[in-house]
This record gives sequence, C-alpha cells and structure tokens, in this order.
Amino acid sequence: MQTSAYVVHYRPAADPAAPEGLDDAIAAAGFTVLGTEEFSRPGRVGARVAVAGDDVAALRAAVSDAVEGIEGGSGAGAAVVPAALAAAPKLLLVMDVDSTLIKQEVIELLAAHAGKEEEVAAVTEAAMRGELDFAQSLHARVATLAGLHAGVIDQVRAAVELSEGARELVAAFHAAGHHVGVVSGGFRQVLDPLAAELGLDFARANDLGIEDGVLTGRVNGAVVDRAAKEDFLRQWAAGLGIPLEHTIAAGDGANDLDMVRAAGLGVAFNAKPALRTQADAAIDMPRLDIIGDLLGL
Repeated sequence: MQTSAYVVHYRPAADPAAPEGLDDAIAAAGFTVLGTEEFSRPGRVGARVAVAGDDVAALRAAVSDAVEGIEGGSGAGAAVVPAALAAAPKLLLVMDVDSTLIKQEVIELLAAHAGKEEEVAAVTEAAMRGELDFAQSLHARVATLAGLHAGVIDQVRAAVELSEGARELVAAFHAAGHHVGVVSGGFRQVLDPLAAELGLDFARANDLGIEDGVLTGRVNGAVVDRAAKEDFLRQWAAGLGIPLEHTIAAGDGANDLDMVRAAGLGVAFNAKPALRTQADAAIDMPRLDIIGDLLGL
C-alpha cells in the first residue's frame, strides 16, 4: 500500500508522554498505519506516522477531534499532511510577518513612538479577530503616526525579533530546494532589510508615506490585505511553476484567511480563532520551525 498522508504529532520536549487517541482516530477514519518515524528537535519531540487510505479529509477531521482531547493546554498538537505535498520536489511557503515571522506587530512598535500604542493595539487586535475591515483599520492606525520623524523606522527595525525557529525554517526550506516568501500588512521599510538578511525569495508589504523626513500618516498604493495576500501566493506559485496544492501558507489572524484557505496546507500559528478554525493545521507552540516537522524537513 502507498502512503497517502502523514499524521504528524508534536509536543513540548519537557512533556515525556506521547499523545493518546491518535491511533484510534487513524483507524476510525479507515486508514492503515504503515510506519512511524520519531523526531526530536529544539523544544519539542514528536512523530510522523505514514498512513494509507482513501479519504484524507475524513482523516483530518478525525485527527482534529482527537487533538482536542490530547492538547490539555500544553501546546501539543497533530496535523495531517497529504503525502503528495510532503513528497513534492518543489514547494512554496508563504508566511505572514507580524506575529508570525516576527514576534511583534510593527505598527504597534511605531505607535509607541507616537504615544498611541494602546489605541493602535486595540484596533490591531480587533482587525486580527476579523471584527474590522483590515484596510480601513490600517489607514486609521497609520494616521496616528503622522508627523513622526522617519528615523524611528530604524529604531523599530532594530527592535524586531524573529520568532523562535524562523531562521531555521527558512534555512531548511532553502536547503531542500524549496522557496519562501512573506507577505505583510506591515511595512516594506521594516520588512525589506529583514527579507534580504534571511535571503527570502519574495517579500511584499505596504509602503509608508514619508515626506521631508517625516511620516505622512498615509500608505502609498494599494493596501496589502487578505485578498492581496492570496493573490501574491497564487502569483508567486504560478511564476515558479508550482501547483497550488504544493504551497503552504502560515499566519495568525483574519487577514491571512484567504491565503491559508487557498494553499495546499494552511497553517494557523498561535492564531486567533477566526483563522485557527479554518486552517488545516494549528501550531500552538512558539516555534515556527514546527512547519518543517510537518513536511519532514
């Protein structure tokens, strides 16, 4: 029998107990276990279970139900990855930036310099929950930055921290001959140097308006919103000759919904419920390189 999917489960390294109930869930979905490969990575341990069967959607539903009973708030989780995706010779990973590739929200770091941090953070949170139109919320937040000296951008860039495992994830994808892009509702003035440092294949973000050395409180051009993120995923994949089913998209908020739904594997990374319930896989640990575990990298 051929492998049709992998069930990948992981848990914090400090948790010695393997999750229970997954074998029963796999059998209940009509799949047969072909083999198990255990792994140990920084901060976590787990296993990739090769399975054979017909209905990957049913397996994903069964594993999702089982995961609800094994997580226990520890961050342990499991995901189903189609074997065709895991074995693809060329993959494209597209990630959100704020609270995904990096730990912070750049708009909030900028707002702190304008004394508007709490006000902007509240709007950001509502937008990521899907309660506000992203473009409108972005314009409102950027307006609070009007008059700030452009030099604060350098200070914000220096304060940005990559998520744990982000650098390792990008390196693993590139070492395997795959491609990595990021698309952000943040700002290219902060993203571009970071993308260059990581050697990313693609990077797109909004352009902060700057005139006479100060922020105008506006963005130049069309806003990178959830529809634009999906468009970039599709454009980049098409340009590389990669089928959409061989793409992975990861993010944390409602602004990432469209690309996460469109990708061959959609990943919710420490995400808001609006995204988490729509994703194929949910990662509730702080390490971004768990995405590599899902694909055997």
